[in-house]
Amino acid sequence: MKVLNQKKLREKFIKSGVKMISPETIFFSKDTKIGNNVTIEPYVVISSKVKIGNNVIIKSFSHLEGCKIENKVEVGPYARIRPDTLLKEGSKIGNFVEVKKSNVGKKSKINHLSYIGDTDIGKSVNVGAGTITCNYDGIKKHKTKIKDKVFIGSNSSLVAPVIIDNESVVGAGSVITKNVSKKSLALTRTLQTEIKNYKKKK
Repeated sequence: MKVLNQKKLREKFIKSGVKMISPETIFFSKDTKIGNNVTIEPYVVISSKVKIGNNVIIKSFSHLEGCKIENKVEVGPYARIRPDTLLKEGSKIGNFVEVKKSNVGKKSKINHLSYIGDTDIGKSVNVGAGTITCNYDGIKKHKTKIKDKVFIGSNSSLVAPVIIDNESVVGAGSVITKNVSKKSLALTRTLQTEIKNYKKKK
């Protein structure tokens, strides 16, 4: 990315109405496409093959590559959107979230500290903090499918291939290795043990 080219690209996008905070810290590719009423915060890198729709906010320290972002989407801060990812209208990708080769459905949210790879997420899904899709078994990549209106509790691991059906709930701290049926609660936890009046050994 040559400095001169970056200056021209920044000027082009500013003229087209892109709102940039500290434009000198934002980097584009020559094939970047951006719609109307888009805001880009400082220290954002947009690599090749990125298409951004209308009314989108890209927050600071995010990296985008080979992805399509539809209208009314919020990304970041500190988000990494990798190739073959589609973020559908109204979805939200929060801080320290990495998404690779995945579709994130309308109004679905992945707000914090998650890895989503080789995954199809439906509409109005909430993915809790610390959730990961375990897509690689050491030999092959496998798919995770999370259907509409699913709630994934924090610190869950979804071991692909696996399907989480509509309107189901995965309890926090679960490791899900089997398909979860519609409108059900899936939990994998040991029972909590409490020892009364416990004293440490001296």
